[in-house]
Amino acid sequence: MTEIRRIGVLTGGGDCPGLNAVIRAVTKDAIFHGIDVVGIEDGFLGLIENRTRPLGYEDVSGILTTGGTILGSSNKANPSRYATGVDASGAPIFEDVTDRCMQAAREHRLDALVVIGGDGTMTCARPFSALGLPCIGVPKTIDNDIVGTELTFGFLTAVATATDALDRVHTTAASHHRAMVVEVMGRNAGWIALFAGIASGADVILVPEIPFSVDAVADVVTRRSKHGKRYTVVCVSEGARPEGGEQVVERTDPTSPDPIRLGGIAKWLSTQIEDATGVESRYTVLGHVQRGGSPVASDRVLATRFGHHAMELLKAGTLDRMVAWNDARMTDVDMALPAGKQRTIPEDHPLLDAARSVYTSFGR
Repeated sequence: MTEIRRIGVLTGGGDCPGLNAVIRAVTKDAIFHGIDVVGIEDGFLGLIENRTRPLGYEDVSGILTTGGTILGSSNKANPSRYATGVDASGAPIFEDVTDRCMQAAREHRLDALVVIGGDGTMTCARPFSALGLPCIGVPKTIDNDIVGTELTFGFLTAVATATDALDRVHTTAASHHRAMVVEVMGRNAGWIALFAGIASGADVILVPEIPFSVDAVADVVTRRSKHGKRYTVVCVSEGARPEGGEQVVERTDPTSPDPIRLGGIAKWLSTQIEDATGVESRYTVLGHVQRGGSPVASDRVLATRFGHHAMELLKAGTLDRMVAWNDARMTDVDMALPAGKQRTIPEDHPLLDAARSVYTSFGR
């Protein structure tokens, strides 16, 4: 294998607390070992449009606690299927621009890429490895749904943000004797709702993996009212759906690799609860506040360890791997493993039993 002398770093997909911590760890570790670092702007779009900048020690100093990413990101720039225009009917035209990206990588003399992102980013990176540009993946998502790792940085910060919001909703729900429905992120995996719901003592937690019954949710509200608890807090994942029903889609974006934009389940459910019980109901959608802000301490540590392990793999010549956290230790898996997959809550997960043991309902 050619000695690694110069690497590119990019952040793909949605933004996430801890991205800068990984960029910092990778860059400082590389500089310490005499490896040059090129920052690729706006994810794979930076390779497509050949927009990069060198990253030195001063560029990454002081960014550990900063949310977002200093490099920018994009969740639409898939080089294998990149929207370059529209046809006569207005439908997007897609092209494979991987060769354009490889030309940019050769121009900047990149020996390898460190790609920080979710399952979509890992999928986008696979063709580059096949064409001779080795990649190391660093798993990032607030949804914690990447196959191959039990934990991703950004998740615990999102859980802390959602938990704080649910704690605040409790007091206003109790004051006005309402049912409050709080919608958190989680397309097809309900990890944020499960963790934040348990942490905040939500009365009902609704996740995509467990289709719910509106009648069962209404029964919880009614039962609590009869027993002196004149309020109910419901934590619902954006991807949750009623039994026999579909997920609520806010809109679609045909130019995106993931065209479905979910949203609206909390509004729909609050109406259903009020109609079924007569209890005044309100809803709150947390949305992108879960992605923003400074990462919590545990995410800063995990992101730093991920960045360090990525560089250890590069220096050892162990390429085309994704760093991972499994069985309480740092490890790595084949980078192809998470591509196009999602890690969802298994039906026998111990947290489900723990929640049920404290009378939390999952709408069944």
